[in-house]
Amino acid sequence: MVAKRERIKLQFKRALKELASTLSGYVSTDDSQWTIKGFIDVVRNVYAISADTKLVSKIVEIHLFPLLFKFAEQNSYRIVLAEHQNYYPDLSFIHESDESIRFAVDLKTTYRLPDKRGFCNGFTLGSHGSYFINRDERKNIQFPYGEYLGHFCLGMLYTRTDDIDKYETRTYSVDQLNSIASVIRDIRFFACEKWEIASDRQGSGNTANIGSIVCIDHILAGQGVFSKLGEEVFDEYWMNYGKIIITLPNGKRKRLTRIEEFLQFKGLDPNLATPCVRTPGKKKDA
Repeated sequence: MVAKRERIKLQFKRALKELASTLSGYVSTDDSQWTIKGFIDVVRNVYAISADTKLVSKIVEIHLFPLLFKFAEQNSYRIVLAEHQNYYPDLSFIHESDESIRFAVDLKTTYRLPDKRGFCNGFTLGSHGSYFINRDERKNIQFPYGEYLGHFCLGMLYTRTDDIDKYETRTYSVDQLNSIASVIRDIRFFACEKWEIASDRQGSGNTANIGSIVCIDHILAGQGVFSKLGEEVFDEYWMNYGKIIITLPNGKRKRLTRIEEFLQFKGLDPNLATPCVRTPGKKKDA
């Protein structure tokens, strides 16, 4: 049974990666601009949009929905959308012939950093709080965490268009559509299991969210901090993040918040963690 479920998981992963490889062409013009130009009203006025990350993310999500539902149907799944804005995940894929086969897919977008070549702003990979620890819990999650066979990220990397602010307040006619600057360009999609691109640090300071790695090449290759350690170590580390108190060589006590500390605490070689740039522009954090 375990081998069968792993095989189904691998099949879903391959299909999702194949889908991701086609999405850039769906949302981009021939010159690599975003096909979305703005909002239109009933009198055919077009209002240019800003590059606000939340706005871009929501529009991309709406833009992709037809393809995602078609993908689900072609692979014998149905999609259940998150009932509330703060629920995890964005999409639950449920197999039509066996409802115990479920996959969580979160849609993530992030932009390349213009002054840090090869790095992006990063993103969060869901909570490491209550439902992540208690995997039969139903609070803030569509289905209990443990009922999903796999947890995936369908992500989009993009570049913000330079000096786009001057376009934000302008109004155009439909006839001027091609002259409207796209707020983002050079879009690339990827798909992977979220543990594969996870960092060992939180993605936001005031909430219990798992942070992603920030090196673009590592994201595309699925080479996060836990890529050599596996999902079980990822789970255990984030279930215990900030809870275990360790004593340093100088006698001071601190909460465990680094993968190297966790591996040492477990009696494992800290070098098993994949070297990871945690802050853009630095070779490697200590």
